[in-house]
Amino acid sequence: MRALLCKEFGPPQNLVVEEVPSLKPGAGQVIVRTRACGINFPDGLIVEGKYQVKPPLPFSPGLELAGTIKELGQGVAGLSVGQRVIAFPGSGGLSEEVSVDAGNVFPMPDSMDFTTGAGFTITYATSHHALKDRAQLKAGETLLVLGAAGGVGLTAVEIGKVLGARVIAAASSAEKLALCKQYGADELINYTTEDLRGRLKEITGGKGVDVVYDPVGGALAETAIRNLAWMGRYLVIGFAAGEIPKIALNLLLLKSSSLVGVYWGQFLKTDPKAGRAGMAELLSWYEQGKLKPYISATYPLERASEAILAVTGRSTKGKVVVTVD
Repeated sequence: MRALLCKEFGPPQNLVVEEVPSLKPGAGQVIVRTRACGINFPDGLIVEGKYQVKPPLPFSPGLELAGTIKELGQGVAGLSVGQRVIAFPGSGGLSEEVSVDAGNVFPMPDSMDFTTGAGFTITYATSHHALKDRAQLKAGETLLVLGAAGGVGLTAVEIGKVLGARVIAAASSAEKLALCKQYGADELINYTTEDLRGRLKEITGGKGVDVVYDPVGGALAETAIRNLAWMGRYLVIGFAAGEIPKIALNLLLLKSSSLVGVYWGQFLKTDPKAGRAGMAELLSWYEQGKLKPYISATYPLERASEAILAVTGRSTKGKVVVTVD
């Protein structure tokens, strides 16, 4: 089978497509024939050796995928050969076959195509876990989404609206904000041309926002925290800006606010029952038409390094997917 390989940690340009042996499932695992693989910001960090998880070399990147089950390992129940599924292997998605723990495999709705399924798992599950489980976002509350047109950001806008929040989308261009508006954002802030602090005070009447969803980090983080409402919650999603903010903790004390970490992959491993229940709700929302994944670009496997560079360069909107037909 073909696989995109990382043979040494470095820039995505160093990745190569090569033939590697086919896989056999271990106990409790399934082999999935990959049809498409979603690209996420951590993919770039992983191949450069900058992520908190470092797979043993050589490895194939790719955290999430959609495909069909090729083979079942011993003890696997509830799944069948040939079944269409989405999966979260953690790595290996950018290859024609991948071995996945059965608990990280989810039946794909008949109405969902492989490209859509490939980009569904991580972004939607992260935002669902963040907003519903960690922030306990309530109907009528105000949600600020930074990097709102990106992969996770746009799903946070959608899910925020499903949960009944007033959503403020903040992004770096008018084009990105127009997409956020299409996905339900109530208010828009261009933090390249507008003063984020001033606009938040204007929009909220000085009250501040109840929840901040921040996959960006960097210089915007402190401004967002300073504009939390009383007992507000700041969700730590990621650091796409490249800088991990250093926060003065007195800012949290003054408003009884909370700094809340979000790591869906570990949540799924620690509480698989709750993690799978969250995925079931998301897939139900998709079938009801409440969620409409936005795929901005697709690439063939041979150009997967370009796809990773596009995502890490923050030039994309929504999801980027690599097809592995």
